Amino acid sequence: MNQLLRQDLNQVDAFLQEVKDYSVAFLSKIDALPVKAASADFERLELPRKGMGARNTLLQFSERYGQHLAGNSGARNWGFVTGGATVPAIAGDWLTAVFDMNAADKDTAPLQIETETIAMLRQLFGLPEAFSGCFVTGATMANFAGLAIARQWLGIQLGVDVAQEGMAALANAKIVSCTPHSSTIKSLAMLGFGRNAIVKLSSLPEREAIDIAVLENYLKTRKGEPLIVVASAGTVNTVDFDDLAAIARLKSEYGFWLHIDAAFGAFATCVPEYRHLLSGWEAADSITIDAHKWLNVPYDAAMIFTRHPQLQLDTFKNAGAAYLGDPAKDFKYSNYTPENSRRLRALPAWYSLMAYGADGYADIVHNNIELARQLGELIQAHDAFRLLAPVRLCVVCFTLNVADAEKQAATDALLKALDDSGKVMMTSTVYQGVPAIRAAFVNWRTTENDLAMVWEEIKQQTAALTVK
Repeated sequence: MNQLLRQDLNQVDAFLQEVKDYSVAFLSKIDALPVKAASADFERLELPRKGMGARNTLLQFSERYGQHLAGNSGARNWGFVTGGATVPAIAGDWLTAVFDMNAADKDTAPLQIETETIAMLRQLFGLPEAFSGCFVTGATMANFAGLAIARQWLGIQLGVDVAQEGMAALANAKIVSCTPHSSTIKSLAMLGFGRNAIVKLSSLPEREAIDIAVLENYLKTRKGEPLIVVASAGTVNTVDFDDLAAIARLKSEYGFWLHIDAAFGAFATCVPEYRHLLSGWEAADSITIDAHKWLNVPYDAAMIFTRHPQLQLDTFKNAGAAYLGDPAKDFKYSNYTPENSRRLRALPAWYSLMAYGADGYADIVHNNIELARQLGELIQAHDAFRLLAPVRLCVVCFTLNVADAEKQAATDALLKALDDSGKVMMTSTVYQGVPAIRAAFVNWRTTENDLAMVWEEIKQQTAALTVK
């Protein structure tokens, strides 16, 4: 054995204690760190001929990168709907690396852990037992997987096995939606449908939700034609929900495949007063739900749920690889997802779900929604800002009260000033043609003190920019 490998193995206890201390030190100061790290220039390191061992590498990392780390998973990252990992989720992620188990294997603890975690998530979301599920890397891959299964279904309606024969028979396939997430469009490109296969139907006035009458008219003109409908359960800008119950009724009449992107909107089911937003989603054929958002586990983790495990198997099975077993006889999650190499992505979720249960997640979701509503009220009451949409759940979408020609420059300047302050990160967007700012609340750490600090910073930076 290499001398450094032997040395690190013999000193594993002391080294992992140092890593723990380093981690605790980081987490203890996370709220004081800038939320968004400033850009920095680094002189590129060359691969060492001889390594420096684990302990010296930790020191080198700390010296090289330590001062550039940001509190990106802290309480005031309101940018990309990013949850921060709970303490037990961190433990689960550490142990995932320690165990380094192949979560694609059969008849092992990882398979049981994933199966058990999916069952708990079904209970958390109130989904019927008819839905099977599995972990993937994020909402993009969950949307990809759901639409890939839909593609297989679409082919069968047209008398072709797409997984075997390819996309030729689906050259004119159309996917219908209103406000699809960019990952849906990306998935259509990767799946061979093409980005232009999406048919964007109009929304309700002043909404991001599909106009059901427009959808029904579209379906009437194509009755008997197999279609995929992608519904939104929580849009990025305003957390708007399509009327899933109405879409479910149309599905019973027109027989289309219904895929629901509920990346973070699914968590509305955790709080009784918002559960109605998901009414009808049990009729879906496939559902995307993210884990590194409101479940507050480390990147990267999401789930794809579907009612059609056989179609899923037909889509993703490993065929002709004897060493991987017979997909028809040996259940392996790798035959149901795009990835063959699968880390034990379910373990952080298992730890956090067991630690906090349904009530804990209801508290997280409710707290974030209440904070978003408070920010919305503050913005609505201030002359310098304009709330662009009702705060429906956990995202606040607003702009500055300046001339239209100045809005883009003004919102960009405010966001830069807030980034530079280090106290909060929000993101720019465009809502109904208006340059805007969006603040997303999904982190378990966020409190009213964070909201008060950020609101004062927003007002001060806006006033300073106005004076300039």
